[in-house]
Amino acid sequence: CQLGQTKAGKPFIKCLLADRTGRTPGRMWNATEELYRELPTDGFVWIEGQTPPYQGEVQIIIQRIEPYEPTQRELTDLLPTTKFDVNQMFREVMQLLGSLEHPAVKALADRYLEDGELMDAFCKAPAAQMLHHAFLGGLLEHTLSLMKLADRTLPHYPQLNRDIVLFGLFIHDLGKCAELTWEQGFGYTFDGQLVGHIARGSIWLEQKARACEQADPPVKIPAPILTVLHHIILSHHGQPDFGAAKIPATPEAIFVSLLDNLDAKMNMALTVARDDESPSNAAEGDFTEKMWALENVRLFRPDPTTLE
Repeated sequence: CQLGQTKAGKPFIKCLLADRTGRTPGRMWNATEELYRELPTDGFVWIEGQTPPYQGEVQIIIQRIEPYEPTQRELTDLLPTTKFDVNQMFREVMQLLGSLEHPAVKALADRYLEDGELMDAFCKAPAAQMLHHAFLGGLLEHTLSLMKLADRTLPHYPQLNRDIVLFGLFIHDLGKCAELTWEQGFGYTFDGQLVGHIARGSIWLEQKARACEQADPPVKIPAPILTVLHHIILSHHGQPDFGAAKIPATPEAIFVSLLDNLDAKMNMALTVARDDESPSNAAEGDFTEKMWALENVRLFRPDPTTLE
């Protein structure tokens, strides 16, 4: 929620409204600064409004808006959730981790899987606040998707180390369990604002490596393995402009970064253009609104083979 100003100098409220079915822009023209200060910047509201189309897209013109605290039951209707079975997805992640061969990498995987609090958050967390896989269970769905993509693609690149790639994909975004909050809508935690998921993920990796050394029997994580895994976490965003602390500089890090970018962008594109559960209506038109996360392009929605 933001406070804007019309050309005539009058305040208006502009916001992005969402529930589990999708999101759309909202505007309230007869707003006041006093009303705006009563509303959460990110949170839940109760509204009355109309849905006239604007430039081929649906928007909500708000007549009435006020803060609202939903019940736990209402939250399931308000927050988007993965379409897949969470327990089954987590079992598949564990199966892929169970196929690791190097004893040091397997020991690291065991330390993560033994962390029940972290794994519980891993199964619930969204992968982002607004962009790709922005729904409950989204981080798990994204991670499993990447690990399965890698498992099927790695035979084409036999020089890549499978253990490093699969485990690197498992941990690359785990820091989002501390970066994001999802109990009252999606947002950033104090840790997320000041540390972020990349740094937090690297800190956790160091802690898990120390835990391996203190286990019974102890397992020493070789420095080259640990450094390369840190590098995957620090570089998986690809470029500094996109948040990477380092540019990918190993074949495995390049592979992880490219797969991560592929899965994230395809999820964004298919969600807005080809979501079977939210088919486009006539008012929305054949093109989406501009997607700034996809080079500010308007995506063509229809499957061209279905057109005459």
